[in-house]
Amino acid sequence: MSVFLGVLLHALGGFASGSFYLPYKKVHGWAWESYWLVGGLVSWLVAPLVLGSATVPHLFDILGQTSRETLFWTYVWGVLWGLGGLTFGLAMRYLGLSLGMAFTLGLCAVFGTLVPPIYKGEFNALLQSTSGQVIVAGLGVCVLGIVICGLAGMMKEKNLSSDEKKATIAEFDLRKGLLVAIFSGVMSACMSFGLTAGEPIAKLAEQNGANPLYVNNASLVIILLGGLTTNAIWCIYLNVKNKTYTDYLNPSFPALRNILFCAVAGLTWYLQFFFYGMGDSQMGEYRFSGWTLHMAFIIAFSSLWGLYLHEWRGANRPTMRTIQLGILTVVLSTVVVGFGNYLAS
Repeated sequence: MSVFLGVLLHALGGFASGSFYLPYKKVHGWAWESYWLVGGLVSWLVAPLVLGSATVPHLFDILGQTSRETLFWTYVWGVLWGLGGLTFGLAMRYLGLSLGMAFTLGLCAVFGTLVPPIYKGEFNALLQSTSGQVIVAGLGVCVLGIVICGLAGMMKEKNLSSDEKKATIAEFDLRKGLLVAIFSGVMSACMSFGLTAGEPIAKLAEQNGANPLYVNNASLVIILLGGLTTNAIWCIYLNVKNKTYTDYLNPSFPALRNILFCAVAGLTWYLQFFFYGMGDSQMGEYRFSGWTLHMAFIIAFSSLWGLYLHEWRGANRPTMRTIQLGILTVVLSTVVVGFGNYLAS
């Protein structure tokens, strides 16, 4: 039941992450850097502090007891993860919700899942157990699903005219989008490394009476502060360079409405890691495999949103069958990884 609960919580986190970009589509008249910064203040500062304080007793005392080295590395991984989050939005602009998520998070799944056990020297032991082999096989299935989704994207690129592509995704650019997605996917995996570096914070939270489901919320405060640092610097730079700082007080556009949708997007974004942290605590011996589940669920839900929003409008039947096969393969990978964790438990 513990593993089943973990998979369910990862699914909730995946749904939140796969859906967070939708409210941004309701923001009108603001430049990307303006709405990304406002949403980021909610997701990287306000939500972690509010929900962290609500779920972790004596949160600030715990952070004060944590060694400087642990805080430093947890923050640094957050800064590096912020680079991935910063370019993540660009991948969505150039590739669309479904294809952008598939490429970016596929790479993120591979790096974020495999690097922690390799770094800890646990990978060889992992391969010698049946449960570990099943989990690695599940990761392979996930990668296969990503490749299939990518193939569908290339089929779409080949079969649609430029005007048809722009009709569904205004800034569609496969080449530019893939380059951004590769960088974003690799750097976004630093969230997984940050959670690993922040394990001492989570242990202190548990010792101070925090429910094991919520202990990672303490680490997220530091990780996301690092992510805010990166994103805020870049967005403020663009605000000044492009003179888009006037967006916030421009009477021609509904500022309060835009802020509301940015806040909803930011809160929804944070909830992915709120549920991820809860699911991570339930995954047993091979908790690192939860990263694969998290990424796979995000890809599956975002791809379904992409189909619902007609991002694949105009694609021929072979292309549609290919993207559907890719989504189903990704979903299958979550079943395989979950079964591997069940064997371990």
